[in-house]
Amino acid sequence: MTDHHHHHAGQSHGHDHGRGHSHDHHDHHGHSHSHGFGGHAHGANETRMAIAAGLTGVFMLAEVIGGLFSGSLALLADAGHMLTDFAALGLGWFAFRLSRRPSDAERTYGYDRFEVLVAFVNGLVLFLIAAFIVYEAVERLMSPSRVLGGTMLAIAIGGLVVNIAVFFVLHGGDRENLNVRGAVLHVLGDLLGSVAAIAAAVVILFTGWFPIDPILSVLVSVIILVSAYRLVRDAGHVLLEGTPGDVESADIAPHLVGAVEGLREVHHVHTWAITPQRRMATLHACIEETTDGTIVTRAIKKELQERFSIGHATVEIEWEVCADNGQSSCHETGAPPTDLAARVDDHGTVHTGPRGGDHSHTHSHRTAGGGFSPLTA
Repeated sequence: MTDHHHHHAGQSHGHDHGRGHSHDHHDHHGHSHSHGFGGHAHGANETRMAIAAGLTGVFMLAEVIGGLFSGSLALLADAGHMLTDFAALGLGWFAFRLSRRPSDAERTYGYDRFEVLVAFVNGLVLFLIAAFIVYEAVERLMSPSRVLGGTMLAIAIGGLVVNIAVFFVLHGGDRENLNVRGAVLHVLGDLLGSVAAIAAAVVILFTGWFPIDPILSVLVSVIILVSAYRLVRDAGHVLLEGTPGDVESADIAPHLVGAVEGLREVHHVHTWAITPQRRMATLHACIEETTDGTIVTRAIKKELQERFSIGHATVEIEWEVCADNGQSSCHETGAPPTDLAARVDDHGTVHTGPRGGDHSHTHSHRTAGGGFSPLTA
């Protein structure tokens, strides 16, 4: 994340721009982020997660007993997956509970990011589960063992019913929430495992071919690996402060220059997300000499919200000189000059500002005396 200092005390600043204008800056942003972003949906997700964890935990015990009694690797593999599902769902429920806590001096963005961390860990656990199932399947293929097809079939059908119920409980939750998405992937893996166990039981009952049990277990593991990769990739992108997937950072500057009157140039654009639902941005805005900075700031925030779904933005207003590098960054045309071409840095952030320089964001607003005073989201 960029190093930027937010000055939120009071959020009401009277700015004398030295051009005969005095403005009251009222910025209406709720800064108790844990409660201000979809509280109702958040509570519904938490309830769904608790119900799913309870159903999964109960049937997991049944599958362990049935797998040991029948000798089925497919059932034991599915039970092992359900065990991690139970832990994942429980951890997911805890993440929702924890994210209720308001932000404080040490965690100014609150605890919402913990949900993303849980999703990332769940994805890594799925990798371990898949590897263990493949290892056990290879052992079974080398040394086939007898399986009680009837017992295996009965337990697998029961597991399928429970997994379908849990899947629909979670499927009604917020599909953009990585915590819910991770839980759904766990349960979907269970559901596929139950289907594989039923298929293996039917084959064993009618043909007596026992290798079908470990073979189908490997197939389920491959499906789990694909889902795990996608979850880890998306959660990791958020944790690494990556630009939200449907936002093109390079499009922000030209869009704002074209949409906001008095805005001459935009640079040092950074966008990231606390969670997929909580998007953030910081940028420097170079404006015309006679333009009201407060009006431009509000117009920029409005465009970011409506065009890019970025709900929290910090805007640094500049007239002639960029505070970061002390060089002129304002130009007569709205189009960025050649030396301000868009580029991607080592962190994957797209910039349209000057090449080089330390992007330490101390947000400010010029006053009548030529100095700067805080102007933040």
